[in-house]
Amino acid sequence: MIYTLIFLGIIAILIYIRFFSSKKEVQPFPSHWHELLLKNVMYYQNLEATKQVEFQNRMMVFLSEINIDGIGVRVEELDELLIAASAVIPVFGFKEWHYPHLNTVMLYPNTFNQDFAYDKNAESRQVMGMVGSGIMEGQMILSRNALRQGFKNATDKNNTAIHEFVHLLDKADGEIDGIPPAILDHQYTVPWLKMVHDKMEMINADKSDIRNYGGTSQIEFFAVASEYFFERPDLLKRKHPELFTMLEQCFQQSPKYSAKYKK
Repeated sequence: MIYTLIFLGIIAILIYIRFFSSKKEVQPFPSHWHELLLKNVMYYQNLEATKQVEFQNRMMVFLSEINIDGIGVRVEELDELLIAASAVIPVFGFKEWHYPHLNTVMLYPNTFNQDFAYDKNAESRQVMGMVGSGIMEGQMILSRNALRQGFKNATDKNNTAIHEFVHLLDKADGEIDGIPPAILDHQYTVPWLKMVHDKMEMINADKSDIRNYGGTSQIEFFAVASEYFFERPDLLKRKHPELFTMLEQCFQQSPKYSAKYKK
């Protein structure tokens, strides 16, 4: 309980600072980040040169709008870069995008529990990332280990940070419901929901290569399938062509995967 009270106190201070501080100026893209992105972000590696420049600019806009704070850990340059890349990837197909339901990303050193405790004595430290609501509205928490692992392994179809930013994209209409905003109130909404629940049944029957967590709800299915879409688009297209097509329409892009970037 004491961890919760301490954490909520920190949140209140961060919200106060954020509310009364003006928007930061967009800084120039650090030139050495290009090599860091090439080394760590497969999605960026596969972009054409002109698109890489656009990606860089979108990252810097994100960093001018969103605070990144370390809780029990010092935020390093690589952390800042990977968080910004995670934010840009799901919305890169849109001409312009801002995250209206986010003002701070809090970086934890490792997994945490529902009371936001992350020390070695805390029980049930299984949460790798979360998007807040209620008093936590506007906040995202990420485990640094999960953030880095999501980009370190380019073949596992998992990326915690992208997962959480997809939840925020889902929330663009005011509700996280597993219905992508791009197809909401569209002719594809009903087919989407039918496909989602068919896929969830296959996951829960252990007849799918989509991660088990995607079978817990249509909300988590959308986020888990999106991780797969951005991490291994080639495999998703081959094994789940209808889902791949739907996600292409949702994100308005078709990410590429090149075997030479396997790690």
